[in-house]
Amino acid sequence: MQTFPTPEVYVAQSAIHGRGVFAARDFTPGEIIEYAHAVRVPASEQPFLDQTVLYNYYFTWNGDNAIVLGNGSIYNHSYAPNARYDKEFATNTLIIVCIAPIRAHEEITVNYNGDPANTSPVWFDKGNA
Repeated sequence: MQTFPTPEVYVAQSAIHGRGVFAARDFTPGEIIEYAHAVRVPASEQPFLDQTVLYNYYFTWNGDNAIVLGNGSIYNHSYAPNARYDKEFATNTLIIVCIAPIRAHEEITVNYNGDPANTSPVWFDKGNA
């Protein structure tokens, strides 16, 4: 299993928003980009998360929530992503997987809806939908 930090990606300023995760090398579809460990947060604590800067960074996690470590919470959203994330609840791990060719120094994006083909507005787009 790959662990953080991985030399295959890096964080830099993004043209999409704030910081993003970029490829340090080319990736081909099916390759695992990163394994990111998750810290499970009980659903009962969600109201507290919602009042912090973590509101924009946590994941829903099998009835609870999770703070994903490593670069896991830094990947920017796209409705035409080049990667997807898979949630492994048994190991509390988020796996970032390449779904379209990614060139070195290209930003890696995921669809925050979970399904790369899902075009439903995400929370920060709902006013624009």
